[in-house]
Amino acid sequence: MLPDAAHCKQLVAELQNVGITERNIHVVARDDIPLEGLHKASALQKTELVHGLELGVGVGGIAGMLGGILAVTFPPAGVILGGGALIVATTLAGASFGSIVSALIARDIPNHELEIFQTGVAAGQILLILDIPANKVDEMTQLIKTTHREAEIGIVNR
Repeated sequence: MLPDAAHCKQLVAELQNVGITERNIHVVARDDIPLEGLHKASALQKTELVHGLELGVGVGGIAGMLGGILAVTFPPAGVILGGGALIVATTLAGASFGSIVSALIARDIPNHELEIFQTGVAAGQILLILDIPANKVDEMTQLIKTTHREAEIGIVNR
C-alpha cells in the first residue's frame, strides 16, 4: 500500500528498472484517483473470476457426466442411446454451462485475498500488486522497504 499515486509511480519505475515487467505490476485505487501511466488491475486480479471459472468447470463437468451416465444407464422407454459419445457430450455441456454461470456470479465478488487492503484503498491509498515468482519475493520486499519506507507490505499467496 502506498499513500498516493506519485509514490506509486516512482516505485513502479524502480521496479521496472530491476526487471519487473509492466504486465506483472497491477494497481488498484478508488475510481476518483487518476492513475495515468500505471497499469490498472483487471477483473482477474480484483475479483474471484478465476476461482469461479475453475469451480464452475469442475462442478458442471461432474454434473454433466453424471447426467450422461444416468441417461445411458436408464434410457427413456423405446430409446437406444450410445454410451461414450453421449457421456462426453453431456460432460462438455455441463462444464460449459457451469463455467458460464459461475463466471457471471464470480465477476461481482471481490477477491478475498485483497480484503485486508480494502480499507486503505477506500481511504485513498494505492494498492500495488506484483505478480512475481516466490523466489523473488524477499528480494523485492527488501528493495521496497529500503527505498519506500512509507509503503506497507502485505504478502498474499506465498
